[in-house]
Amino acid sequence: MIPEEDISQRWQQLEEYIMQKTGQYTGIDDILLYIGIQESGMPPKPFTEREKTELILMATSTVLVPARYYELFWVEDTGWPHYKQLQRLPPMPKDQLDNFLKPWIIRYADKNRMV
Repeated sequence: MIPEEDISQRWQQLEEYIMQKTGQYTGIDDILLYIGIQESGMPPKPFTEREKTELILMATSTVLVPARYYELFWVEDTGWPHYKQLQRLPPMPKDQLDNFLKPWIIRYADKNRMV
């Protein structure tokens, strides 16, 4: 796993990368939305709240595949991936969930040359 001191620095680099790509401030949900758009193959456009939620959930599943919480189940003809849950995430408050996800998002970003 990524050492704690590296997470903060690499997270900042990822935020800057996404900010350059989208032109707006980024938080964890914005980064997951960006990943979801990339994974879905959908062109950037104004998304409904429902679409944003679906993209964020799909991105969360995507980044947690290496953690063995999800596995890719199938991909639609449109390119939209579907995942099967292998195990449940333990219940945790949003801030703890964000901290849990950050190393996995950074790992995804490294693999996809985002940072």
